[in-house]
Amino acid sequence: MKTESLKQLALHALHDLKGIDILTLDVTDLTTITDIMIICTGRSSRHVRSLADNVVKDAKVKRHSYIKVEGQRESEWIIVDLGDVIVHVMQAATREFYNLEDLWETHAHSYTRHRQ
Repeated sequence: MKTESLKQLALHALHDLKGIDILTLDVTDLTTITDIMIICTGRSSRHVRSLADNVVKDAKVKRHSYIKVEGQRESEWIIVDLGDVIVHVMQAATREFYNLEDLWETHAHSYTRHRQ
């Protein structure tokens, strides 16, 4: 899948289950690991797990071949790696503590906050 299609797939999956404060960062020029980083908050460990699972489910439905997931056991911060797009789904306290927005936002090519 193309990067934009992957990004839209992930955003739809997160919005579908009412992900909170979704942020998209274009980090193409900052790292070779990924092009797009999506950050989303879940209300609880169960919500975080459900959001991440929904992204994985939708990617599998579209037959996306590269899917790696980390952090499912703890469910405070789950990373769904789709290659060109990496999705970080976190509980509010974890997101506030690590503050990935401040780390990447000022250097990102672009960033977009997605409101519901």
